[in-house]
Amino acid sequence: MKPARIRHQFLLDSELSEKLDQLSRSPSTTKSQVVAKAVRAFIDQRGENELDRRYGKRLDRLSRDLDHVRRDAEMILESLALFIRFSITLHAHTPVPDKATQAIAQERFQKFVEQVGRQLASGKRSLRDENTGGGGE
Repeated sequence: MKPARIRHQFLLDSELSEKLDQLSRSPSTTKSQVVAKAVRAFIDQRGENELDRRYGKRLDRLSRDLDHVRRDAEMILESLALFIRFSITLHAHTPVPDKATQAIAQERFQKFVEQVGRQLASGKRSLRDENTGGGGE
């Protein structure tokens, strides 16, 4: 069974009416099909504009924020890479540490990991504090 169709009556200017006649001259196309497709396209386009109007600014802001996060992550990774390269170069010719030195290094590393955990849990960030003029702990 065909879906129910509703009859509509509307007026077109003569130029537009002629274009509609030209489009519907094909035996497989009717004026109703042409008008229905045109109305559907118009409604779909308005829907897209509505979505863009509603969410466009938010998506733009999220894109900018993501770009800042990406930039910050690249700076952090580059800083870490340079620090590691510097550290390896500085300590390239040091003797193998004894057990006491290894224990001290492990204790210092554990304190460092705990400090990072506390900073993250508290929401404080060392770089942000330095940039705003505040001091660290």
